Amino acid sequence: MDSSVSNTRRSSVRSSVISSLRGCTMAGMRIPKEDLRRKITMPQYLRLAIRDAIESKDVAATANRHSAADVYGGDSAKQPAESPIVVFVNSQSGGRHGPELKGRLQDLMGEEQVFDLHFVKPHEFVQYGLGCLEKLAELGDSCAKETREKLRIVVAGGDGTVGWVLGCLGELHKQRREPVPPTAIIPLGTGNDLSRSFGWGGSFPFNWRSAIKKTLDIATEAPTCRLDSWNVSISMPAEEVVDPPHSLKPVEESSIDQ
Repeated sequence: MDSSVSNTRRSSVRSSVISSLRGCTMAGMRIPKEDLRRKITMPQYLRLAIRDAIESKDVAATANRHSAADVYGGDSAKQPAESPIVVFVNSQSGGRHGPELKGRLQDLMGEEQVFDLHFVKPHEFVQYGLGCLEKLAELGDSCAKETREKLRIVVAGGDGTVGWVLGCLGELHKQRREPVPPTAIIPLGTGNDLSRSFGWGGSFPFNWRSAIKKTLDIATEAPTCRLDSWNVSISMPAEEVVDPPHSLKPVEESSIDQ
């Protein structure tokens, strides 16, 4: 009986390895780079508008400035991407692969759609980047409206990085700024438990240059799974706590509905 369990475990591990390798084979090369780029890259004027809004931290002024579509080639330049994607990458994760991965991602889509988390924080993108798309949509820009509705996020990082991005995106639900863009993962961390649980892999793929292309393509059509998100309040003794960690800093009180 012990032998049977042992054999089952060995079989399970072997099967897992085969599945993992299968996802990282040259099968990804069957996706032409130009076809993928056309599928996921936003029109230039939207990419520039998002970038400028984040840099200036001024949604209204940026949207008004970029609403003049003829500056970027007229109506022909306002065709929305089929499946627009924005990527957050932790360039310091994944050892030496972080900077290389960032460059590869920028090569596969508009450079302005790849955000290095050391320079652009996810809450800044939510507030100003998505805010700019929403403002353009209010001004009657159907391309910006469709892009906002179709947008998907890819996070290249570990569990902590993914949780950080998901937490910031979760603010959209609280602010009634829906839809909340669904999120895919390129595992760059040590544990990668969340990535493994949702089928994106437990480690950075060996044949990563072709695998990244396949991951982006899958992310455009992958089914959406919903997660519950919780804020936990911890009560402390009356004595003052000197410089508490972030998890123990005061937050506004909220109740749990039925």
